[in-house]
Amino acid sequence: MGEARSGPPLARGALDRAAHRRTDADWLAEAWTRSRVLVVDDGHVLVRGDDPPDLVLIDPADAPQGERFFLGEDTDGSVYFAVAADVTVLPGTRRVNLRQIGHSLPDLPAGLFITAVGLANWHSRHPYSPLSGKLTVPAHAGWVRTTEDGTETLWPRTDPAVIMLVHDGVEGPGGCCLLGCNAQWPAAGGIRRYSTLAGFVEPGESAEMAVAREVLEEVGVVVGEVTYVASQPWPFPGSLMLGFHATAKVGAAIEVDTEEILEGRWFSRSEIAGVLRGDSRAFGLPFPASIAYYLITEWLG
Repeated sequence: MGEARSGPPLARGALDRAAHRRTDADWLAEAWTRSRVLVVDDGHVLVRGDDPPDLVLIDPADAPQGERFFLGEDTDGSVYFAVAADVTVLPGTRRVNLRQIGHSLPDLPAGLFITAVGLANWHSRHPYSPLSGKLTVPAHAGWVRTTEDGTETLWPRTDPAVIMLVHDGVEGPGGCCLLGCNAQWPAAGGIRRYSTLAGFVEPGESAEMAVAREVLEEVGVVVGEVTYVASQPWPFPGSLMLGFHATAKVGAAIEVDTEEILEGRWFSRSEIAGVLRGDSRAFGLPFPASIAYYLITEWLG
């Protein structure tokens, strides 16, 4: 079984990133020869087994050609790199993404997986400088990109986004939370999936201000107290999800922005608990690797 833990499922890691090594070319060259390599293919990796699955880490001699990123060192001195390249599904393995298995991984592989995907996604989006249009190349073991003439340097950036569970503050099974069904989500087997509301922080705005604005824009509800809960990286394409709980009036009327939200509804704790137990299939909930799932289950208590 996976180890017991608290906090959002992808806000974990047991790896020393060893940033001081990123500019040491001689050390990196030697470390590569004894490293364990994770191949990342469009947000996917290979795993073996279940409960929990094991990341497929290969010898550097077997690694495919591709951009190479130094991920860090383990407490026992093991060194980890990632390579962005196509993966070939081997016997006994399967190709998976973070949504499928992120919640079930132990801390070390979870940290390797999300860091590798985050770096690979950032590199794929920045082949050229946004300032001059010049071609850029990886440097500092994959933690920066520079123009070939060395005149410009780009660092990985993370976009802050808020994600919030709106609830009525009522204790017990009758307490309700507000969830929305995104207009772009397909219904699986005719069952709609509902999740917490979310949106990006805009310039000149605090995270708490963004929570209140997004809730008002998406479902027409005014929130009162906004409380920070936890954060989680989400590298699709490159966000840090800042999780909040926000209270609203009991039974507040909902008026959705139909461009983004197909439907918004209040759900009682009893309804949510029934779906999580498998007693009901009246609606779907977020996948367990998401911070949305964490916010809902924290509220459920």
